[in-house]
Amino acid sequence: MGRVTERRKVLRIRDGAVSSRPDTLVAEEPLEIRLNGKPLAITMRTPGDDFALAAGFLVSEGVLGGQQDLRNIVYCAGATADGSNTYNVVDVQTAPGVVIPDITLERNVYTTSSCGLCGKASLDAVRTTARWPIADTPPVRVTPELLASLPDRLRAAQRVFDRTGGLHAAALFSQDGELLDVREDVGRHNAVDKLVGRALQNGELPLSRTILLVSAGPPSSWRRRP
Repeated sequence: MGRVTERRKVLRIRDGAVSSRPDTLVAEEPLEIRLNGKPLAITMRTPGDDFALAAGFLVSEGVLGGQQDLRNIVYCAGATADGSNTYNVVDVQTAPGVVIPDITLERNVYTTSSCGLCGKASLDAVRTTARWPIADTPPVRVTPELLASLPDRLRAAQRVFDRTGGLHAAALFSQDGELLDVREDVGRHNAVDKLVGRALQNGELPLSRTILLVSAGPPSSWRRRP
């Protein structure tokens, strides 16, 4: 799994007995997201799918609306004093002509892996970032039986969770219940952004005809996702 997991010695307490043993833990590292070379935000995440995470983050901020808005995403070397590449800094480069919203330029904040609205200066800032108005999206209708079957299918697809027992996940399903994609992260917001970013990279936005299932309760900010 590389940087996704780490082996650490832990203390295990069971039935009043304490023992020391190695265990597999989920990794969490900071990721700095730059927009056209300028620092924008730092988020805590599980390493992996960093380009998708950055792209999805910028979709939720209203910067990117589709594959045509994205020119490139690269890791930045020189992030440390010795000039090495830590793979913890990415630069998202927009296509020529993409207009950057003013609210994005004002953000430049630190966000935790559990924060969905961090850095928003006002409620108006939350309302104005959506590219696809909710009112314009017809509802997806599924049967109760199909809906009830999805959590088990999400859980079965959580490969890193199987090794660690501590990780959020987000999955996309078709209206017929086909599993389209699944992403894992310590932060549920990050897992969703990874899904959205991957869809943008594949030219699949908007996702209005799919079902989003998350391993934790969704906050209000997710209603702005495409």
